[in-house]
Amino acid sequence: MGKYVQAQRKGKSPIFKAHIRTRKGAVKLRSIDYAERRGYVRGVIKDIMHDPGRGAPVAKVQFLNAYRYKRDTELMVATEGMYTGQFIYCGKKATLTIGNVLPLRGVPEGTIVCNVEAKVGDRGAFARGSGCFAVVISHDEDKGTTRLRLPSGGKKTVKSDVRAQIGVVAGGGRTDKPLLKAGRAYHKYAVKRNCWPKIRGVAKNPVEHPFGGGNHQHIGRPSTVSKAAPSGRKVGLIGARRTGRLRGVKKLGQDRD
Repeated sequence: MGKYVQAQRKGKSPIFKAHIRTRKGAVKLRSIDYAERRGYVRGVIKDIMHDPGRGAPVAKVQFLNAYRYKRDTELMVATEGMYTGQFIYCGKKATLTIGNVLPLRGVPEGTIVCNVEAKVGDRGAFARGSGCFAVVISHDEDKGTTRLRLPSGGKKTVKSDVRAQIGVVAGGGRTDKPLLKAGRAYHKYAVKRNCWPKIRGVAKNPVEHPFGGGNHQHIGRPSTVSKAAPSGRKVGLIGARRTGRLRGVKKLGQDRD
């Protein structure tokens, strides 16, 4: 009987949890309210901050509370072109300006948006990473839906009432500069979670991994494995329909329109 393999420990052990002590908080749109549904609400950008473990900067935005004598501070995705002291507007009647938040219904086709909701009121789900954006492809007035092109290249249909920020997420081009040395990779992942360095299965001992051992580094069995395999054996290409390089261009159903 061998050890538990690392893939099993990742699901159970607290060693692999996200490192959240220094993080600034959850980055979301405002909670949807009457002001956003009917008109607009104004906020001011107080600060643009670095959030450890996140590639994109974060904007601290302050709004006046509509019901009590206080101010509400929200952490929102910083878009390219934002600056401290800038006013941003959230709501149905907000203008189409960088950083503003408005329903997709009021956004023309071809507009670049980010931090798009998947469902109405979920406060942002798509296109949130540094340099990411989604493009509004078309509106279907009869069904009340909008078609988006996501950063992955895939297309998605969402309700036209979901909100989005206008513009591109700041911090783009981050991956263009190479890390160059292990120390930079160490610090990059130290604030994220314990996922670096990654040791290959064939480089391990037989007790630690199904692909380990042998006089030369070789797998020695098929790299594909059944979905029904027990958890200690379930490594490699799990439930693979095909393996190898993707050659040629395949027309997907989502690309036909």
